[in-house]
Amino acid sequence: MFGIDSTVLIFVALAGLSAGAVAYALLFGRIRDEKNVGKRLATIASAETDKAMVRASRERMAEAVKRRKSVQETLIQLDEKQKQLNHTVKKPPLKTQIRQAGLNLPIERFYLYSLLCGLGLTLIAFIIGLPTIILPGVLIIGGLGVPRWAITFLRARRVKAFLDEFPNALDIIVRAVKSGLPLNDAVRLIASESPEPVGGEFRRIVDAQQMGLSIPDAAIRMSETMPCTEAAFFGIVIQIQSQAGGNLSEALGNLSRVLRDRKKMKAKVAALSMEAKASAVIIGSLPFIIALLVYLSSPSYIMPLFQTSTGHLILGVSAVWMSIGIFVMRQMMNFEV
Repeated sequence: MFGIDSTVLIFVALAGLSAGAVAYALLFGRIRDEKNVGKRLATIASAETDKAMVRASRERMAEAVKRRKSVQETLIQLDEKQKQLNHTVKKPPLKTQIRQAGLNLPIERFYLYSLLCGLGLTLIAFIIGLPTIILPGVLIIGGLGVPRWAITFLRARRVKAFLDEFPNALDIIVRAVKSGLPLNDAVRLIASESPEPVGGEFRRIVDAQQMGLSIPDAAIRMSETMPCTEAAFFGIVIQIQSQAGGNLSEALGNLSRVLRDRKKMKAKVAALSMEAKASAVIIGSLPFIIALLVYLSSPSYIMPLFQTSTGHLILGVSAVWMSIGIFVMRQMMNFEV
């Protein structure tokens, strides 16, 4: 019984093994095909992934090229606008100079004040006894020179006050933008809280925006009423950010840092040139001091310079040469930073 059972079991095992071998032989091709299909599918999926990566990379490159082209076009447009504004900023008309000085003065009234100033100085010169030949020169200097010098002085003082406060205003805008406020609200905040002249310049931007002008276009016009490079920088940064995108807070933060570094460099240059300025002041004042000392010690020796026509000619030529020397020394001591 045991032998029969063993024989049956062996037979069954051999039959099963044979059936398995036959089934493997019959299905081997199909299994191989399925493996090949799986490999091909994996290859196709990998190729699709690579194509997607290549496509994404190409899209990123195309976007970068497009953005770079947009920035270049923006810079070209800004350069054209800046060239148009250069004449107004560097050599503005008298009416614009009065606005840049922070004066709300009509041009007709300015001419009236200039005439009164010239007549007043001429009257003073006549009272103190200056020669009649000098009075027309005093009238010209008083009517044309002194008022325009006052405008230039007020412009320079206003620009200096603007540059002292402008980096702080930029820092406030950066913090406002980082905290989530839109640029419009940040500009209104500066317009209402900052001291003059920064507050006044930003109020012009707010007023221009209310009249339908965009903030970038209003900011680029700031250099018309504030004749300094820093105001032009601010307008260019806002214009580029509005057209090409980017991190506005980072751009304005970098601008604020650059302005502070420029201010430090200007202070350093002024300190280094102070010795030359002191020497120029001493050299320029020596003729007047010597003339005063000679007049105190021996008046009869120096009075012919003021009483004779030859003396007047000598004084005129000396004044011209001295003015040329002072101008040359001034140009040598002034550095643009």
